[in-house]
Amino acid sequence: MKSNKTRVVEDHKVVSHQEWLAARTAFLENEKEFTRLRDELSRQRRELPWERVEKAYVFDGPGAKETLADLFAGKSQLIVHHFMFGPDWDAGCKSCSFWADNYSGIHTHLKHRDISFVTISRAPLSRLEAYKQRMGWSFKWVSSLGTDFNFDFNASFTPEEVGNGTAYWNYRKEKPEATEVVGFSVFYKDPDGQIFHTYSCYRRGVDMLNLAYHYMDLAPKGRDEAGQHPTMAWLRRHDEYQD
Repeated sequence: MKSNKTRVVEDHKVVSHQEWLAARTAFLENEKEFTRLRDELSRQRRELPWERVEKAYVFDGPGAKETLADLFAGKSQLIVHHFMFGPDWDAGCKSCSFWADNYSGIHTHLKHRDISFVTISRAPLSRLEAYKQRMGWSFKWVSSLGTDFNFDFNASFTPEEVGNGTAYWNYRKEKPEATEVVGFSVFYKDPDGQIFHTYSCYRRGVDMLNLAYHYMDLAPKGRDEAGQHPTMAWLRRHDEYQD
């Protein structure tokens, strides 16, 4: 039996060019309103209060130990991808890998807007480096193993927190699916070297950071995830697809 999504695509309404143009023009007003709302939301995000980062974090980076301040690499703004890769995992999360596949080439543009970007996981650096080589990535990736960093920014949890549902995840107490979750955190460093945490997002909040998903949303079938359990059951690491 064909899925409802397939039937909707195959039975879709077909009209003349003039009718199509009228419908598209009417929909453009909704798109413009969404753009205005998105701009306003981004403005409000920038105006959120900050919290000072008091703890000293030291990461295992390629070639040397690096502090959180070091990760700014001379910029005043830092974006961190909390990449799901536990200390005892053999490979990185396939969903986080999907996000990471979108990073090629963006770092040059970010640094010219005073932004440094880094991926951080709890797996040992040797495993990160091996997986990075396998995936053919070039972005910076450091290990937070032995630090509280991922725990402090609610991207990692203890087995006890997961088991009893006391983890503070996505700004409320609930039970995450695992001890590692995806998230993004943003930091600012002032001229005196003080570091501030300005923003973090999790769950569906990270959707806007996946360019491939935005392209899928333009296509007739969209993300085509209806009936998939979980919704991303179709996903593979890019070297695991069969065609």
